[in-house]
Amino acid sequence: MTRDLFEIMTSNAEAGPGDAGRTGSWRVERPVIDLARCTPAKRGKAACHLCWLYCPDGVISKDLEPEILLEYCKGCGICAEECPTQAIRMVAEAEFVEE
Repeated sequence: MTRDLFEIMTSNAEAGPGDAGRTGSWRVERPVIDLARCTPAKRGKAACHLCWLYCPDGVISKDLEPEILLEYCKGCGICAEECPTQAIRMVAEAEFVEE
Protein backbone atom coordinates (compact mmCIF):
# COMPACT_ATOMS: atom_id res chain seq x y z
CA MET A 1 0.00 0.00 0.00
CA THR A 2 1.51 3.32 -0.99
CA ARG A 3 1.70 6.27 1.36
CA ASP A 4 -0.65 8.32 -0.85
CA LEU A 5 -3.36 5.68 -0.70
CA PHE A 6 -2.97 5.41 3.08
CA GLU A 7 -3.46 9.16 3.51
CA ILE A 8 -6.67 9.04 1.49
CA MET A 9 -8.06 6.28 3.71
CA THR A 10 -7.40 8.01 7.03
CA SER A 11 -9.81 10.28 8.82
CA ASN A 12 -9.09 13.78 10.08
CA ALA A 13 -12.28 13.92 12.16
CA GLU A 14 -12.28 15.54 15.57
CA ALA A 15 -14.63 14.93 18.47
CA GLY A 16 -17.72 17.09 18.31
CA PRO A 17 -19.63 18.66 21.18
CA GLY A 18 -20.78 15.99 23.60
CA ASP A 19 -18.34 13.39 22.28
CA ALA A 20 -14.99 13.15 24.13
CA GLY A 21 -15.59 9.70 25.61
CA ARG A 22 -18.35 10.41 28.11
CA THR A 23 -20.13 7.06 28.20
CA GLY A 24 -21.81 7.08 31.59
CA SER A 25 -25.19 7.93 30.09
CA TRP A 26 -25.54 4.56 28.33
CA ARG A 27 -24.10 2.36 31.07
CA VAL A 28 -26.48 -0.40 32.29
CA GLU A 29 -24.60 -1.28 35.48
CA ARG A 30 -22.31 0.84 37.62
CA PRO A 31 -19.44 -0.34 39.82
CA VAL A 32 -19.79 0.47 43.52
CA ILE A 33 -16.79 0.15 45.85
CA ASP A 34 -17.17 -1.08 49.42
CA LEU A 35 -14.21 0.65 51.06
CA ALA A 36 -14.51 -1.60 54.13
CA ARG A 37 -13.43 -4.52 51.90
CA CYS A 38 -10.98 -2.63 49.66
CA THR A 39 -7.37 -3.64 50.46
CA PRO A 40 -5.72 -0.19 50.05
CA ALA A 41 -8.50 1.53 52.02
CA LYS A 42 -8.42 -1.05 54.84
CA ARG A 43 -4.65 -1.10 55.21
CA GLY A 44 -3.99 2.56 54.43
CA LYS A 45 -1.19 1.42 52.10
CA ALA A 46 -0.73 1.51 48.37
CA ALA A 47 -1.47 -2.17 47.76
CA CYS A 48 -3.48 -4.20 45.27
CA HIS A 49 -5.07 -1.61 42.90
CA LEU A 50 -6.00 -4.40 40.51
CA CYS A 51 -9.18 -2.49 39.64
CA TRP A 52 -7.03 0.44 38.49
CA LEU A 53 -4.67 -1.86 36.61
CA TYR A 54 -7.35 -3.75 34.67
CA CYS A 55 -9.80 -0.90 33.97
CA PRO A 56 -9.78 -0.56 30.16
CA ASP A 57 -10.92 3.06 30.34
CA GLY A 58 -8.58 4.21 33.11
CA VAL A 59 -11.39 5.73 35.15
CA ILE A 60 -10.38 4.36 38.56
CA SER A 61 -8.08 6.46 40.72
CA LYS A 62 -5.01 4.89 42.28
CA ASP A 63 -5.65 6.42 45.70
CA LEU A 64 -5.84 4.77 49.11
CA GLU A 65 -9.60 5.10 48.71
CA PRO A 66 -10.13 4.41 44.99
CA GLU A 67 -12.83 6.39 43.20
CA ILE A 68 -14.48 5.67 39.88
CA LEU A 69 -15.14 8.51 37.46
CA LEU A 70 -18.65 7.41 36.49
CA GLU A 71 -18.99 9.96 33.72
CA TYR A 72 -16.53 7.91 31.65
CA CYS A 73 -17.15 4.40 33.04
CA LYS A 74 -18.76 2.04 30.52
CA GLY A 75 -19.88 -0.43 33.18
CA CYS A 76 -17.99 -3.38 31.72
CA GLY A 77 -17.49 -4.98 35.16
CA ILE A 78 -13.84 -5.95 34.68
CA CYS A 79 -12.93 -4.13 37.91
CA ALA A 80 -15.47 -6.19 39.85
CA GLU A 81 -14.25 -9.43 38.27
CA GLU A 82 -10.60 -8.71 39.08
CA CYS A 83 -11.09 -7.49 42.67
CA PRO A 84 -9.66 -10.23 44.93
CA THR A 85 -11.68 -9.11 47.96
CA GLN A 86 -14.92 -8.59 46.01
CA ALA A 87 -15.01 -4.98 47.21
CA ILE A 88 -16.53 -3.87 43.89
CA ARG A 89 -19.98 -4.96 42.86
CA MET A 90 -21.97 -4.06 39.80
CA VAL A 91 -25.31 -2.42 40.58
CA ALA A 92 -28.09 -1.76 38.07
CA GLU A 93 -28.30 1.89 36.98
CA ALA A 94 -32.06 1.72 37.57
CA GLU A 95 -31.37 1.76 41.32
CA PHE A 96 -29.71 5.18 40.99
CA VAL A 97 -32.30 6.86 38.74
CA GLU A 98 -34.41 8.17 41.60
CA GLU A 99 -31.44 9.49 43.61
